[in-house]
Amino acid sequence: MAFRTITTILTDPEMSAASMQTAMEMARREEAHLDVLCLGIDRTQPGFYYAGANAMVVQDNLTQARDDSMELEEHARTLLKGSDFPWSATAVSAQMVALNGLVAHRTRFSDLVVLPRPYGERRGHDCEAITEAAMFEGDVPVLIQPDGTGFPDEIRTVMVAWNESTEALRAVRAALPFLQNAENVNIAIVDPPQHGPERSDPGGALSQMLSRHGVRPEVSVLSKTLPRVCDVLLRHASDIDADLIVMGAYSHSRFRESILGGATRSMLELAQVPVLMAH
Repeated sequence: MAFRTITTILTDPEMSAASMQTAMEMARREEAHLDVLCLGIDRTQPGFYYAGANAMVVQDNLTQARDDSMELEEHARTLLKGSDFPWSATAVSAQMVALNGLVAHRTRFSDLVVLPRPYGERRGHDCEAITEAAMFEGDVPVLIQPDGTGFPDEIRTVMVAWNESTEALRAVRAALPFLQNAENVNIAIVDPPQHGPERSDPGGALSQMLSRHGVRPEVSVLSKTLPRVCDVLLRHASDIDADLIVMGAYSHSRFRESILGGATRSMLELAQVPVLMAH
């Protein structure tokens, strides 16, 4: 499946600079339509205000969010002016309580959503909520672009983090346009289960599926020689000079990952190359 509709969400021009440029570059390469959602967010919680001030403060906050969204739309239109691909930029404002539903509604018909890292410096809860809303409620694959980096001119080498999960398989299917054009596709498996369905041939069924789509992957079975799975995967991605990482997101519950940490969160915090995820 080709990418025909690409969406990116703009909440802060500086924080979203890398993801915005990536979305524009991908729309140009894929001859796709780019939707830019310019999102002004009211991050306050009205219940905390004293009686009588609620309505006035809420209205002021919503007005400020609307003004922010209009400024973001103007910024997006300036960047996109003269682009040789179809695009739209839409100003939308919302309170935090309505953020998930809004993002899901606006992204659910997209083929790919391009976003900045949801974790790290200057990232609030809204960044995480936007990423999860697109993946969970919108059911759309998400490409996370690391800060201060550009999208590679060519995706020559792709690393697929494979753990036999439904999430990983969805990510692979979503990434097929990248995999089919890559020179090297490496299926990385960390300590495959000894009693799993693929115990005799780790990655074999996935390799067969990909080969029927014109992809010739290699399989790397890795030992967990570092404390975290993500550390092993990131080291391997660096060793093979991967331009893109493909993996499933939140194989465990989001609550468990947020409290205990997990491969999804760690990868999003530490990866230095784009990461394509699906749930």
